[in-house]
Amino acid sequence: QVQLVESGGGLVQAGGSLRLSCAASERTFNTYAMGWFRRAPGKEREFVAAISRGGGRTYYADSVKGRFTISRDIVKKWAYLQMNSLKPEDTAVYYCAAVQTPPGKLVINGNEYDYWGQGTQVTVSS
Repeated sequence: QVQLVESGGGLVQAGGSLRLSCAASERTFNTYAMGWFRRAPGKEREFVAAISRGGGRTYYADSVKGRFTISRDIVKKWAYLQMNSLKPEDTAVYYCAAVQTPPGKLVINGNEYDYWGQGTQVTVSS
């Protein structure tokens, strides 16, 4: 059982930055692809970014491309989402997710993830 714990959310003004972190409990963290998703009030869960298990491949939603960066530290078992140039429409609860995959695979569909964190709130004021 993989446990994921997000941190780093908060309140920020438009144009500001935040860095979300996701700590994983799994010893074999390097066999898991990771993803970040978000859910805004009254909306469905939305894909944000994904990273392959080795960290060599990444993929972003068009809405965050060029502003957000996903990364991971395999040794420390952390995943990150650096968010720059934040907009009010980025306001949501952000979740990290994990699933075991073959090397190099990116997972975009949230339904394919097996493990989820509890979420961290990001609020961007205008």
